[in-house]
Amino acid sequence: MAFGRAGGRELVAAFDGGRVTSDAGALLLGGTDRAIRLLDRFAACFHDGRHPAFVTHRVRSLVGQRIFGLALGYEDLVDHDDLRHDPVLGSLLGRFKPDEAAPAPLAGKSTLNRLEHAPAEAAARYHKIGHDAAAIEAVFVDLFVDAFGAKPPRDIILDLDATDNPIHGHQEGRFFHGYYDCHCYLPLYIFCGRHLLAAKLRRSNIDASAGAVEEVARIVRQIRARWPRIKIVLRADSGFAREALMLWCEQTRVDFVFGLARNTRLEARVAAALQETRTMAEATGRPARVFRDFLWSAKETWSRRRRVIAKAEWSRGEANPRFLVTSLKPDAFGARALYEDLYCARGEMDICQA
Repeated sequence: MAFGRAGGRELVAAFDGGRVTSDAGALLLGGTDRAIRLLDRFAACFHDGRHPAFVTHRVRSLVGQRIFGLALGYEDLVDHDDLRHDPVLGSLLGRFKPDEAAPAPLAGKSTLNRLEHAPAEAAARYHKIGHDAAAIEAVFVDLFVDAFGAKPPRDIILDLDATDNPIHGHQEGRFFHGYYDCHCYLPLYIFCGRHLLAAKLRRSNIDASAGAVEEVARIVRQIRARWPRIKIVLRADSGFAREALMLWCEQTRVDFVFGLARNTRLEARVAAALQETRTMAEATGRPARVFRDFLWSAKETWSRRRRVIAKAEWSRGEANPRFLVTSLKPDAFGARALYEDLYCARGEMDICQA
């Protein structure tokens, strides 16, 4: 198709470009993998009981195809019936050679489906590929620790969060969650900055903190095996302010700062401070806040008194009190700094708005 001439050049459109791809960004992913060796580490968590003579797609190739596909936005396995012919993915996984007339395709959806259903137990007749769940969990923490090289940090903050993963069909473990107003799963995530340390898929008919002690204990144990003197702080919303998790932290030299759900007793404790902020706000026409620092104990659920920080705020014509519970000492963090600088770094703008 000729489009005339422009700038002394003839413009022609043709459709004989050969094998092309819209996923050139995978080349950057390949460079990243060469630096951190994610595919090799992850593939080592699987055991392959297939007879080598009959294997076309090695475990590393299957794992890499699935990881690169997810990173490029292809969530469904059915996408790989087309992606298996993608020249960039084939090149990254060692299956595409430019001098070949017909490069060997990657795995299709059915083969990848067998990988995703690899059981944790030893390979069986119909499941020749198995996985080591503990080894997979450890990979995330190893990648995090290795990212710092030879110079470990003095302290780190682990952020815990539970959020909804909506379900649109009748999947196993389907429950309705009142807070999110939908049927969903409730996965647990643990981050340190931009590093993902844990992602645990859970049903939604549980407390947000369910399983948090076990996950945090595993991660802290693995980190301290490499960095025995590091200071660790847990940070989370009020869904994690539970006796079991706070007590574990206090017994294992891990500090915490958690949101604390407000109630009538706590609001009564800061009633005078709220009246103070109301007077300030009405006088200036702007939101006002003051902080209070005191020891507190829940009547039936806490085993001891703990430090509580209260933000007494008057904003938009109404009271907006917020509370934190923490193991950090006042000489390390004052009330305002602990709330505004440490806790609000979680990024919860509805809590941290001025």
